[in-house]
Amino acid sequence: MIPAPLSSAQAQSPGSPANMTFFVTSIGSGKGADLGGLEGADRHCQTLAQAAGAGGKTWHAYLSTQAAGSAPAVNARDRIGRGPWQNAKGVVIAKDVAELHATNNLTKETALTEKGEVVKGRGDTPNTHDMLTGSQPDGTAFPAGEDRTCGNWTKNGTEGAAMLGHHDRMGLDEQPPAKSWNSSHSSRGGCSQDALKSTGGGGLFYCFATN
Repeated sequence: MIPAPLSSAQAQSPGSPANMTFFVTSIGSGKGADLGGLEGADRHCQTLAQAAGAGGKTWHAYLSTQAAGSAPAVNARDRIGRGPWQNAKGVVIAKDVAELHATNNLTKETALTEKGEVVKGRGDTPNTHDMLTGSQPDGTAFPAGEDRTCGNWTKNGTEGAAMLGHHDRMGLDEQPPAKSWNSSHSSRGGCSQDALKSTGGGGLFYCFATN
């Protein structure tokens, strides 16, 4: 008896690109924290996912924006779907939004790029562990006022600042912020690529499949 051919879903291993639902961008915008707003950041996620073979999903950047004028704030946690999410190797990093913001499985070994590669962290050269998030630890936006999102991801000069997280969960000390994946410290010296590099970043950010 000849066995029935595997369906495409059955043939895909858990670590196949089509099953990836989370990654760290392998490259930034090249313009510091100017990502072209949320729309540009989402497009960057989608483009990288497409190149990796995971373009069949809708991808969103894990970024918050602050209220400005008549535009309300946007919470990063509200724009990434419900989960679960797994990296390019098939390792689950969180089963839902609550777990993502509590006891998730995000580490240097699991926070991989869309290519399944490890992102350089503390102790590596260059260190690029600072992830753009603009978010508080619970994934919500900061109140309007002090800039924590580099002008809602449109600035790349000496003005403004962005809240950053550490993908490798390592920092200068053992305090919770140093180990935070999404809310460790603000950028210093502005929002340019050089400013982000100065604290250990490369303008990278997290991307999640919303479906």
